[in-house]
Amino acid sequence: MTRLPAIAKYLKHSTLTIIALVLIVMPTESANIKLPLLGDASSSGISQKKEYELGRAWLKAYRSRINEHHDPLLTNYLEQLIYRLASRSNLKDRRLELIVINNPTLNAFAVPGGVIGVHTGLFLFAKSEDQISSVLAHEIAHLSQRHFSRRIDRQKKTHIGSMAGLLASLVLAATLGSDAGMAGLGATQAMGRNNSLRYSRQNEQEADRLGLQTMIAAGMNPEAMSTMFEEMLKLTRYTGSKVPEFLRSHPLTQNRVVDARNRINQLEAKKYPDNFEFHLMRARAIIAVNKNASVSLNFFEHELKDDSKNSQASLYGMLLSYIDLGDYSKARDSVDRLIKISPNQLPYKMAEIDIYRKQEKYDIAIKKTKALLKYQPASYPLRMSLAETYLKFNRFLESERLLDSLAVTHPGNPEVWFLLAEIRGLAGNISGVHKARAAYFTLTGVFDQARDQLLYARKLLIHDYKQTLIIDQQLKDLNKLKKRMESL
Repeated sequence: MTRLPAIAKYLKHSTLTIIALVLIVMPTESANIKLPLLGDASSSGISQKKEYELGRAWLKAYRSRINEHHDPLLTNYLEQLIYRLASRSNLKDRRLELIVINNPTLNAFAVPGGVIGVHTGLFLFAKSEDQISSVLAHEIAHLSQRHFSRRIDRQKKTHIGSMAGLLASLVLAATLGSDAGMAGLGATQAMGRNNSLRYSRQNEQEADRLGLQTMIAAGMNPEAMSTMFEEMLKLTRYTGSKVPEFLRSHPLTQNRVVDARNRINQLEAKKYPDNFEFHLMRARAIIAVNKNASVSLNFFEHELKDDSKNSQASLYGMLLSYIDLGDYSKARDSVDRLIKISPNQLPYKMAEIDIYRKQEKYDIAIKKTKALLKYQPASYPLRMSLAETYLKFNRFLESERLLDSLAVTHPGNPEVWFLLAEIRGLAGNISGVHKARAAYFTLTGVFDQARDQLLYARKLLIHDYKQTLIIDQQLKDLNKLKKRMESL
């Protein structure tokens, strides 16, 4: 689907100036390991309310400059994993929001206020869910201890221009790679400021220890942290100057690797199950990164020939590649084979539904999706899938009702509002189009466009007293938000 008209042109001229306090972060809890805290998380002079506002302001600015990767299954998986970790952490404010960026680099990040970012490349590097969790748990610890805010307190003053440059560098890193990002950073900051991206050794050690505790509390294999560290350390030896973005902001030393290994060796040995869902999501990430179905198919075929550990995941990757290539005969054979092996695996069922939809067998696709929704009525991937099927089947009112419900449960998801604007247009709800577009532009930091859309809606609803009052309040809130972002 094409994006709303004028977005690309408008974003080129967007001049949001925002303090981008960016880290690679998340939240944590204690298990049984005793450790000294290097500072009280509440000791920061920056309030948690201010952190939350800052994080949401940063997210809007970031979204206005990059292409977010919208994959309901992958997003849902990561959200559940993040919640599992955060709920067993020290993080007090757990109003977290995820953004996924389709980029092959090894990177994940978060900003104060609970915005979590994950590059699809993280799935290419990690070999298990526990390894990805070790990265997220480490970042949760940075957030829960408010390391960034405490550092700002020590610095007392931060130049807004340099922080805007930091935002620009992270956008470059997300779109062109870490070298371009660091080049952008160097162009906007003095060399001495480069260290503002880095945590102190004490911060890193504290995040390692608390992250380890979070993993244990969440029932995950703590050894994955040390093996992940060891693999990362190898990268720094063999990649020369092309150090992964994550390691630029989180310098890894041999001492940290040894310290993590020593702590894990003190724990009682235990067997941990491997979550198979991770390997299915890895397949989706590989396809997203490749951006070429033929290349992906070749990759998974070779992986299967090499007797991969997770042959089902390789077959799943081949299935998705067949669908993208329009080879529905082979896709049907593959999905039948996978469902026979694991009849309750949701990604397989959704792939089957996708095949029916691509073949324009909409009645069957709707029937199968509704059957699944009986058991998972709140499923974000299933609801988005059904809305898409209704759209393809020209059942616009049903699609609109479903997306209206998603806008209530997922109000911070720009993709929901974008689709809702398109559906409302097809359903003839023109004032609704403008309201949905306004929500979309607000979430993506394009405030002038959001204001214009609200004004268009107001003109159409001038005789609806209740609706005009609501829109007037939204215009006031939008103006306050714009001023708040400019003053941060």
